[in-house]
Amino acid sequence: MIAIDPVERDALKAALDHEIARRKLEDYKPYRKQRIFHKLGKTHSERLFRAGNQLGKTIAGGAEWAMHATCRYPDWWDGATFNKPPLLWAGSVTGESTRDNPQRILVGPPAVEKEWGTGFLPKDTITGRDRAMGVPNLLDNVQVRWGGGGDIQAGMAIIAFKAYEKGREKWQGPTVDGVWFDEEPPSDIYSEGLTRTNNGQNGQFAIITFTPLLGMSDVVMMFESPDTVMA
Repeated sequence: MIAIDPVERDALKAALDHEIARRKLEDYKPYRKQRIFHKLGKTHSERLFRAGNQLGKTIAGGAEWAMHATCRYPDWWDGATFNKPPLLWAGSVTGESTRDNPQRILVGPPAVEKEWGTGFLPKDTITGRDRAMGVPNLLDNVQVRWGGGGDIQAGMAIIAFKAYEKGREKWQGPTVDGVWFDEEPPSDIYSEGLTRTNNGQNGQFAIITFTPLLGMSDVVMMFESPDTVMA
């Protein structure tokens, strides 16, 4: 048996862990409920993934947003796709929760910039980012290289980060191609965000991922409609 120096062993382990983290999108294998959630994006403009804590809701949202932003769809993908670089929004209740959930899942540990690129957005696709004001390590947006393989001409997608606490006015403005609400939004925020997608590439396109805490709220009641779907 060959003895390995502890320092060398720790370095090898760190390198392996980093490589595994770098391949997060490539290695994503959804379980059944996540897979159904993704597939329904092909036929439904609004989707809700409602489940308990630590059951993969935000993981599913982050993986899908990363696929759309990079145009790196796996062979098994049978959900919605975009034919050109999308402008996507991702938001949560506060700036802090947006940073600690959607941003972390997509980009990597917010406070460790050298680890950015270990989320679902591979490091080689992140071409730029702009910081937000007021909340440490919160990004305003991240710019992502989209496509560039085979017959797909490369372009730049953008994922912008939002917070419900800023009010409805901050959700007004440009046409976007998709909105991801991580944790349940107030009904006016949801309506405003969805409206932003009316003229997007796929028409209305919104996903919500949350743990049910507010009971049968106005937003949950919307998903009793046949045009929307809960996973």
